[in-house]
Amino acid sequence: MRPSFAGTRIAAALGLAALAAGAVAAAPAVLAGPDDAEPASAMRVRVGAPPPAAAPPEASPRSVPAFLAPGGDAHHEFYFTRAVYSDGRGMRGGWGRRGSWATDYPKADRQFLVVLKRLVGIDAYERENAVSLADPELRRFPYLYALEVGGMRMSEEEVLGLRSYLEAGGFLVIDDFWGTYEWDNFEREMARVFPGRQIEDLPLDHPIFNAYYDITEVRQVPQVGLAERIALGWDDRTWECAGCTPRVRGIFDDERRLMVVINFNTDLGDAWEWAEDPYYPLEYSTYAFEVGVNMIVYAMSH
Repeated sequence: MRPSFAGTRIAAALGLAALAAGAVAAAPAVLAGPDDAEPASAMRVRVGAPPPAAAPPEASPRSVPAFLAPGGDAHHEFYFTRAVYSDGRGMRGGWGRRGSWATDYPKADRQFLVVLKRLVGIDAYERENAVSLADPELRRFPYLYALEVGGMRMSEEEVLGLRSYLEAGGFLVIDDFWGTYEWDNFEREMARVFPGRQIEDLPLDHPIFNAYYDITEVRQVPQVGLAERIALGWDDRTWECAGCTPRVRGIFDDERRLMVVINFNTDLGDAWEWAEDPYYPLEYSTYAFEVGVNMIVYAMSH
C-alpha cells in the first residue's frame, strides 16, 4: 500500500521535466520521436497554447493480439489488453475508424504503460494489445480494459467469449460512459453475459481502493476538453451530463471474486491520454493513474 504520489512523479515518469518543474512542456522523447508526429489535420490546436504534443506512432491494423504480431513479444508479466467489441450505434471513431472501443487508442494505453513500468516496476509489454471478445486468445491475458460501452452491442460470439473469459478468472475494467441511457444499455449487455447477476456499488473499504495507492474518495475525471477549460479558469464542470455522479461498481462471481469493475460517469482514459498536456490538470491525471494502477495490481494479485 502506498500513499498518494505527487503529480510531479507522473510528469517525470512521462519524461516531462519542464512540466514537473511547473513550466509548459514539449512532447516527451520517451513517447514520441521525430518521425512519430500525427498528421497536421489530426492535431488539436488552441489559441494561445503551445503546439500540441506529437502522438506516439499508431500500430498497424491487425486481427491478432499484439504479442502474436510480427515483432511482438510473448514474455512479459503484464499486457494492457483492450477489449474489441461490436458497437451498435452506427458510429465510428477512435483509432483507424474502428469504433467506440478504440477511443483514446493507442496513446492512452501506451502512456499508462510508461507510468506503470516506471512507478510500479511491473514487467509490462510496452505496446497496446487489442483483442476481440470473441477471440480464444483473450484468455491468455488476465486483465482487460473496455471503454465507451454505452453503445455496445455484443454479438453472440462476443457474449460467449466474455462469459468464458470472466468465468476462467479474467478481470474486466470498464471506463468512460455516462448517464442513464448509456448505463441502461451497458446493464442490458452485461445481463446477456451473466443473466440474473447483480451489479453492486463498491464501498471505499473494498481492497481494490488500497491495492497499491490509498484511494479515499471516488472522483470524477473529466474529458480533455472540459479539463482544459478548468485549467484556463473558464469553467469548473467535470461532468458530461447534468446529475452524472461518479460511481465505482462491480460484478462478483458466486465465490465473491470481483470479476468486473465499472467506472461510471468518469473518463480515466482521457487523463491517461492527455497527461502530458500542460492544460490537463495534474490533479485529475494523478488520480486516474492511481486508480488504474490499483485495478491492475488488484487483478494481478487476486
